[in-house]
Amino acid sequence: MHRQIQIRLGLCALALAALLILVGIPGWISTPSNVRNIVLSPLFWPYVLAGLTGIIGLALLADGLRAPRPADPIPAEIEDPLRGYLRLAAMAAIMIVTMLLLPLLGMVWTSMAVFVATAFLMRTRHPLTAMACAILVPLVLYAFFAHVAGVAIPQGEFVRLP
Repeated sequence: MHRQIQIRLGLCALALAALLILVGIPGWISTPSNVRNIVLSPLFWPYVLAGLTGIIGLALLADGLRAPRPADPIPAEIEDPLRGYLRLAAMAAIMIVTMLLLPLLGMVWTSMAVFVATAFLMRTRHPLTAMACAILVPLVLYAFFAHVAGVAIPQGEFVRLP
């Protein structure tokens, strides 16, 4: 089962990356010709993300192809459909709360809270790593965009970052 999932995910990631690079980004993202710094170009980060998606797709595909074929398929436990719908409803609630908290807390603090809420909603097997990422990733992104790229990041009403 693991092998099949890895192969499918890898193929889907490769197809998505190709679609973004060949159709999506050139067709729907425009950039002014006077952008001096390539990192600030509206095309740069979408291409980086599409390229990383393709690399991850290749890695998933390679991992799936290297995995041994299972001898006897073991039937997977079927989860109660109600639990899936409840988790979907909780995810929708997290999205709504995100939109309500953005003006009050700002983008950095809200994204930290949303990351933690989503990680625990999905029952992560790595709670300490999730907590560390929830704190570090928004702070590092804020530091880069606010202090290196000079892009204003929305701040909240209560706590302001330097």
